[in-house]
Amino acid sequence: MNKVLGSSLIIAGTTIGAGMLALPLASAGIGFGASMALMGAMWALMTYTALLMLEVHQYADADATLHSLAKQFLGDKGKWLASFAMLFLFYSLCAAYIAGGGSQLNEKLAQWSAIELPPAAGAVLFTLVFGLVVTLGTSKVDVINRGLFTVKVLFLILALTLLTPHVSSINLVEMPVEKGLLVAALPVIFTSFGFHGSIPSIVRYVGIDLPSLRKVMIVGSTLPLGLYIFWQVASLGTVAQATLVKNGELSQFVAIIQSVVQQDYIASSISLFADLALATSFLGVSLGLFDFISDSFNRQDSVRGRLQTAAITYLPPLVFALFYPQGFITALGYAAVALVILAVVLPVLMVRKARQTVSTDEHYQVIGGNLGLSLAMVGGISVVVAQFIG
Repeated sequence: MNKVLGSSLIIAGTTIGAGMLALPLASAGIGFGASMALMGAMWALMTYTALLMLEVHQYADADATLHSLAKQFLGDKGKWLASFAMLFLFYSLCAAYIAGGGSQLNEKLAQWSAIELPPAAGAVLFTLVFGLVVTLGTSKVDVINRGLFTVKVLFLILALTLLTPHVSSINLVEMPVEKGLLVAALPVIFTSFGFHGSIPSIVRYVGIDLPSLRKVMIVGSTLPLGLYIFWQVASLGTVAQATLVKNGELSQFVAIIQSVVQQDYIASSISLFADLALATSFLGVSLGLFDFISDSFNRQDSVRGRLQTAAITYLPPLVFALFYPQGFITALGYAAVALVILAVVLPVLMVRKARQTVSTDEHYQVIGGNLGLSLAMVGGISVVVAQFIG
């Protein structure tokens, strides 16, 4: 039960990133009702495909990663597709988190201790601290993540408590500004439920215990949904739709919230929540990348082997975050496409293949049959189309 709780929080911590603050900005133009419908649909899609991943894992070793699973069920083409999607998505995310985390670390050190570090120093320090936690193993990530997640939720609760008295029902019933904004919001909401790259690490940690793993996936994905709903009510209910649509930058959003509430605590709470959300997301994402790299390069689970894996995991995103940040910001614009491959296309194709080649009567099978697989694929394709036309 202890591992189930910790693993659920790793999933939730990976999901609830600093990008959560962008949800009100992305969904302001479509209205509260439409944003709730989209969030519900994306949560259902991502929880369903996470359970599909568990269905696949039962036919493999507990230490299997997406790389080895794709090769087992889809051959070399599947392996290379998985490798491309995983590396593209996770290196991009890690570089973005390192750049953002380093900047925030520098700012906080200057604010609290008058220590002013060069911009590069913050990024290097951020990578060393959290990279060391991941290198020490999933159990250490579990312990550190629990503490960070708890504090993060406390700051979010404080922010929600300050905002709730200012919520206006008039703001929550405003209709969409234009239908095209629905398309633009879809990829943002979809990526806000992304945690699938961490699933193999969780399976390795918990073991092939399907009832426990199902609890982890369902609880871990539902916690973010609940927090997202409260956050959307508080933010969209506090600020008028026209104001949010006009002011599309995060800094402007925080300033508007602060002007409405007229309390300095709100900006501090949101800022600290963003810092901790970034840290927990980095832990979850880099843990998945670390185990993927270890499996792909056949690194030993020894001190030397883990240090080699850590170098391959963290040096490329650190270098790009320091010298080519704009390149990764551009890549992040297409992160939803890589996530569709990782979290929808590959699970659906692997489960379809498994059900065709393995006797499934005595094994766990996600409800929905072929219809569920087809609907999931349609959902994934819709996100890709929205990404390119939005």
